[in-house]
Amino acid sequence: MKDKSVIEQSLKGKTVVITGSTSGVGRATAEAFAKEGCNLVIVARGQQGIDETVKFCRELGVKVMGVQADMSNADEVEKVTSEALAMTGKIDIWVNNAGVMASGKFEEIPLEIHQQVLKTNLFGYMHGAYNALKIFKKQNDGILINNVSIGGFMPAPYSAVYSASKYGIRGMMECLQGEISNRKHIHICNLYPQLQNSTGNLHSAKYSGFEMTIPFIASDPRDTASKILELAKNPKKDLFPDFKSAAITNTYKLFPKTIINTASAVLRTKMKFNDDKENNPGNVLTNSKEPLRVYGNPSSKTVSDLKLAFIAGIGISIGLLLFGKRE
Repeated sequence: MKDKSVIEQSLKGKTVVITGSTSGVGRATAEAFAKEGCNLVIVARGQQGIDETVKFCRELGVKVMGVQADMSNADEVEKVTSEALAMTGKIDIWVNNAGVMASGKFEEIPLEIHQQVLKTNLFGYMHGAYNALKIFKKQNDGILINNVSIGGFMPAPYSAVYSASKYGIRGMMECLQGEISNRKHIHICNLYPQLQNSTGNLHSAKYSGFEMTIPFIASDPRDTASKILELAKNPKKDLFPDFKSAAITNTYKLFPKTIINTASAVLRTKMKFNDDKENNPGNVLTNSKEPLRVYGNPSSKTVSDLKLAFIAGIGISIGLLLFGKRE
């Protein structure tokens, strides 16, 4: 078994493609890999965000290029692949991260928005995997990392098509893990983070009529990025990046109908009492606008560990109470 210090140094000089890498978890991931000395390919739809991220990474002394591409477009993803190979002749790690979300009543969200959520999330990850795995098999090594979210295990209330895309990504990647199981130097890793304190919430499409704020329990995007980095150093098939993502998923598995019905009822009530409804297509059809940064709110690190422990204790107590009643 390799010495841990050797493993941690092994990323230097690796070529990493990161999609959706100009804000939120994607940007935090790009910065994390740059600090490890990796060659980076920054992929996003908006040139402004690409330029800002490339500039930051280049100042750390690494080789980096930006490629403007829409992951829902197969031809543009092929362009990403060819330009990445032209830079260093190899792709060592591909991070599927680009994603969009639309929330609201299913029949009130335009069909075009639903379709694009599927194209960006499910087709986008498919296009990334399709190109990456062909390269990896030629090289006989490589790591595909998918930022799936706990949405691959449980539905997001009033976000039916987003949920469908995440369930689909998980199923597709689990099947592909089987296909490459006879190749010990090729890995497919799935990460399942919970809600992030990132700009994703600010950029999402909203047809619910109200702004959904980022709760204090949201995870820090930089912590999630560090787990993506961990998978690049020590690949594993599935990883929940923190206690919260695992706890939420496992609680849902115990009480699936209770949780989705209750969460839906809360959102339904908020929508009912909102008279000034304004629909917002967000970044589903166009590239993300300002803010282009890692955090949606100030760093979640500002929330005290004591407060989180207190809330976690309440959640566990309620779970045990409900479980006892069910028994």
